[in-house]
Amino acid sequence: MNDLQAINDFLLCETPDTWIAGALANPELLLLDHANCEKKAASTALNLMYRYVDDFELLNKMSRLAREELRHFEQVIAIMQNRGIAYEQINAARYAAELRKPVRTHEPARLVDTLIVGAIIEARSCERFAKLAPHLDDELQKFYLSLLKSEARHFKDYLKLAQKSAGNESIDDRVTLFLEREKRLVQEVDSEFRFHSGPAETA
Repeated sequence: MNDLQAINDFLLCETPDTWIAGALANPELLLLDHANCEKKAASTALNLMYRYVDDFELLNKMSRLAREELRHFEQVIAIMQNRGIAYEQINAARYAAELRKPVRTHEPARLVDTLIVGAIIEARSCERFAKLAPHLDDELQKFYLSLLKSEARHFKDYLKLAQKSAGNESIDDRVTLFLEREKRLVQEVDSEFRFHSGPAETA
C-alpha cells in the first residue's frame, strides 16, 4: 500500500513491539480506547470547523473527516457490544496533550501547528492499525485493515491544509519539531496501556 509506505516514511519510528504485546494482552482496553480516539478525532474536526469558518476547503474536509470518524466510532462500539465489553470512562493517554504543548497561540501559526499535530496522530493511528492487524482475530483484522485508507487520507488532508494555511512559509521545521516529540512519546514507557501510549510498564 503506497499510502502506508508514505506514512512509514513520514514518521520517525515504528511502534515498538512491546506496545504490540501490550495491546494483545489488553484486547478490551484496546477497543475501549480506540472508540475514545475515534470520538476525539471527530470532536477535533468539528472544533476546527467552528473556529475557522472562512476556509471552504477546510470546512469540507473536516466535515467529511468528522463523519468518517463517527462511523468508525459506531463500528468499534458495535464490536464491543457484540463481545460483551462495557463502555467505561477511562483517562486519556498523555500522548495527544503532550504532543500539542508546542502549538503556538497566535494565528495562523496556531492553525498550522494544530493541523500538523492532526496529521501526525492520523499517521500514527494508521501505522498502528497496520502493525496490529496480523496479530488479531479475523473480525478485528478485517476491520483494522479497512480503516487504513481513510486514516491515510486524513493524514494527507491535514498536512495539505497545514501547508496551505502557512502560505509561502515552509512547514518543514514545525513538522520536524512535532515528529521528534512524537517519537519520544511513542518510545517512552507509560504507566498505562492506551491506543496512543508508549509501551506500558505492565506490557
